[in-house]
Amino acid sequence: HIPQGPVCTNLGLKPGQRLTVKGTIAPNAKSFVMNLGKDAAHLALHFNPRFDAHGDVNTIVCNSKKVEEWGAEHRETVFPFQRGSTAEVTFAVNQNDVTVHLPGHQFRFPNRLGLAVFDYFDAQGDFTLQSISWE
Repeated sequence: HIPQGPVCTNLGLKPGQRLTVKGTIAPNAKSFVMNLGKDAAHLALHFNPRFDAHGDVNTIVCNSKKVEEWGAEHRETVFPFQRGSTAEVTFAVNQNDVTVHLPGHQFRFPNRLGLAVFDYFDAQGDFTLQSISWE
């Protein structure tokens, strides 16, 4: 069972805007998730750093979800997260993708759902949200 963290709706994030999430990773963390999209059933970005989960070790797995249909998984092998430490992740929304800014690394994930506005964000798993800001 994944502990459910805060859920934000009606964010109204548009291309050119960014969402910054700060928090603490549990000392015995296995994985955590941040979702960004239209609502819980339409996720443009499912961002899942895995310390040791589902057969992945120190890998970031990203995906998209349309109702009950998941897309193709995208894996990033750069893994800047450490158990028991703080983490900051920024999601910059662009016209055709989302740029994920991590400590010392960034990558892009395509906006497969073609969303014009990102209204939904949630955080789950071994991560305690401290602050969330957008500009």
